[in-house]
This record gives sequence, structure tokens and C-alpha cells, in this order.
Amino acid sequence: MFGLCLFIALVLLAGGMTRLTDSGLSITEWKPVSGVIPPLSDEAWQQEFTRYQQIPEYRLLKPDMTLDGFKTIFWWEWTHRFLARVSGLVFLVPFAWFLAQGKLRRREMPKFLLLLALGGAQGVLGWYMVQSGLSVRVDVSQYRLAAHLGLALLVYGYALWIGLGYWRGPRGSDALPNRIRMMGMALCALIYLQMLMGALVAGLDAGLTYNSWPLMDGYWVPPGLFRLTPWPLNLFENVTLVQFDHRFLGVLVLALTVAFRWAGRGYERLSGPLNAVLMIVCAQFALGVWTLLAVAPIAQSAAHQLGALICFSAALWLAHIIWRPQGAD
Repeated sequence: MFGLCLFIALVLLAGGMTRLTDSGLSITEWKPVSGVIPPLSDEAWQQEFTRYQQIPEYRLLKPDMTLDGFKTIFWWEWTHRFLARVSGLVFLVPFAWFLAQGKLRRREMPKFLLLLALGGAQGVLGWYMVQSGLSVRVDVSQYRLAAHLGLALLVYGYALWIGLGYWRGPRGSDALPNRIRMMGMALCALIYLQMLMGALVAGLDAGLTYNSWPLMDGYWVPPGLFRLTPWPLNLFENVTLVQFDHRFLGVLVLALTVAFRWAGRGYERLSGPLNAVLMIVCAQFALGVWTLLAVAPIAQSAAHQLGALICFSAALWLAHIIWRPQGAD
């Protein structure tokens, strides 16, 4: 499970780089099996480039792109898809071996089958996302991008939770108070929501505007937050509100983490995990501000995306400790 999480993390990182380099539409066909083989001849490369030249992104934004430039963006998307396929094998091969060896009990099967189904759905959703940018738009839909990331995080989080269960062993009987348990799950949910909001920021290139902190071009609450009609569209399509929400949620995650550390001060076994999560969240918050001030360069943006996944992982680990205690203080 931890090996699977590592590969999913690589897929997520490659997906982030694909978005940051505008490479996601370079492969215009979905071939789950044969697509693993990249072009191997000049003719094959030219065929791929010709297909790319037929979509709006090339015609409207990149009409001067050369074949060499196309190869650069192609390799990012191909790597993303290749790692996704490898992550499937990382699950299926040991799963089949453990199953053949009789190491898996009947009651354990549903969680693995659910994980397999979620992984398959993620592949289908990824292609559904790419399709949104092949005919009318010059990029993928930010809605589908957020959904694609959201499902990937669910697969990652579920695999990590299963792995933590095997690693930490049987559940103890010393339950913590409900308020501590709820805070643990609330932190996971809030970080998850913040990462989805980050996908909207990436989908709208919202990180390239309002590059000041803590004010947004001199405003605590900038004008134009609800300029679109009907007003719910602003939550997903208004660059100003999307960035404002991402900033606000970042502060909220930090505040909840600090409050959580205070609430858990009386529980010795939570001291180390809470301190670790607090340090990780603080580092991620600082990295986010730095990335914004630097106008979202690729290196910092990729590091910020990786930091978000580390925050999510740490929060899940803390929640697992809280919900699956191993003993008394």
C-alpha cells in the first residue's frame, strides 16, 4: 500500500507538471494498452504532431510550435499516463500474488476491490477531462480538472489509510474524546477542499494575478468577487474569488491546525504527531505565499503541489492515530 501511495504521488506530481507546462492536451487519443508505447520513428512523431495541430490549443495559442517543441510537452503527458499505468501494476501484481497465496481473508476483499474500482474510474475521468480541451476550449475544464484531482486524492488517501491499518496493527480500546476525533477528520477534509480549490486556481491560471500578500492589490477584500451572473459561477470561474477563497482556506487550515495543537496538548501520544503536522502546515503556508509573490514559477508551483500532498498525508496519519488508538496514555 505504501508503494502504491508513492507511485500515486509520482502520478500527481507529473500531473501537476503537465498542467504547469501546458502539456495535458499533447496526446489527443486514449489508448489504454497500446498508448504505453511512445512514437518510435520520425513518421510516428509527425502523425502525433499532426493530430495535435487539429485542436484549438495549437491553432489559437501555439501555431508557431515546432516538432521539437511538441516533443517536450508530449513527454510530460506521456510520463503522467505511463506512471498511472505503472501504479495500476503496483497494485495488481502483489494483490494477485497475495490472493494466490491465500494471504487475504474474505472480509479484506471489499476494500481492495473498491480501491481497484476507484483506480479504474480515475483513468476514465482523466480522459473525460482531456476531452474537454480537444474541440472548443483551448485548455481543459477547470471543473473536470478539480474532479480528476479529487478522485486521485481519494484513491491516494484510501490506499494510505489501508496501509496505515496494516502497519500500525490492531485497534486498541482507548478512544479519544469526540471533539479530538472530529477535529482530526475536519483537518483532513479542509486540506482536501483546499487542494481542490488549488486545482481551480491552476485551471484558471489564477496564481498569475494578485501577486501580493496579505492584500490583493491593496485590498483585504478585493472588488469584483461576484461580478459574474448567476452568482454561483463566481465560485468556480471568477479568478478573483477563486484566488481569494484559496487564500482564505489556507489561513483557515493554518488556524485549525494551531487550534488542534492546543486542544491536544493534554494527550501525550498526540504531542509528536501534532507538532509534526503543525510544522508541515506552516512550511506549506509559507511556500504558498512565496509561490504567489514569485508569480507562480514552475519550480515553486510544483513544490507547493507536493507540499499539499505531504500535508494531506500527515493529516491522514494523525487522523488514523486518533481513530485507531493502540493503547492508553
